[in-house]
Amino acid sequence: MFVSVILDPGAAESAQALAKILTFYGYTKKQRSCWEHTSVSEERLLALKKDIDRVTDYYDTLRIYQYPVQGVMAITELSKKKWRKMLMRMSES
Repeated sequence: MFVSVILDPGAAESAQALAKILTFYGYTKKQRSCWEHTSVSEERLLALKKDIDRVTDYYDTLRIYQYPVQGVMAITELSKKKWRKMLMRMSES
């Protein structure tokens, strides 16, 4: 699946740690706060989230955009040390 990670770190230490983790997992920096990978397995993404959890604190925020997940796009957000996930479905008009 395609995965894009958007970072909003609360401190320079978090930014450096997150960049190191994303580089280790094979992500490519596309813009200042945007990292992408075109071929990620679900298991590898779970491992990435655990590593991200280890280096972030209450003030760090990030979003993970995944496609496809159950045929739709998923957005997972880490905010205030809590993960939330939502699936984006196309509405039929």
